Amino acid sequence: MFQVGEVSQRLGLNPQTLYFYERIGLMPSPQRTAAGYRLYDQPALDRLTFITQAKALGLSLDDIKDLLALQDGQQLSCQQVHSRLLKKVEHIDETIAKLQTLRAQLAPLLDQCQAGTAAAQPGQQCVVFDTNPITASA
Repeated sequence: MFQVGEVSQRLGLNPQTLYFYERIGLMPSPQRTAAGYRLYDQPALDRLTFITQAKALGLSLDDIKDLLALQDGQQLSCQQVHSRLLKKVEHIDETIAKLQTLRAQLAPLLDQCQAGTAAAQPGQQCVVFDTNPITASA
């Protein structure tokens, strides 16, 4: 059995995160010592590891909660799971498209910067700002 501090250290989580996960139902209430300290067993650590990994993959806490509900024996239809996963994939595709657009906008500026570096005088403003001035919006 592990106390909050040990779990936090092992998994790199803030203790408040553990309390939050318990409060929103991602984690069941753990056993407690006579003094009221939370005690986590290995299955609880495994569940927290899954939550941490799923978050790192970009799943929302609601997505994770649904997946854990399946693991806990609750039922979600294949259509519900498909719908949630499809929504996540669509969100990822949108993010990729936005990042590709941003990259396409930044690449020419990078090229201009690199070309201007050779001719730049010390303290001279970058040529990118000469051709693409930054203006304050009103």
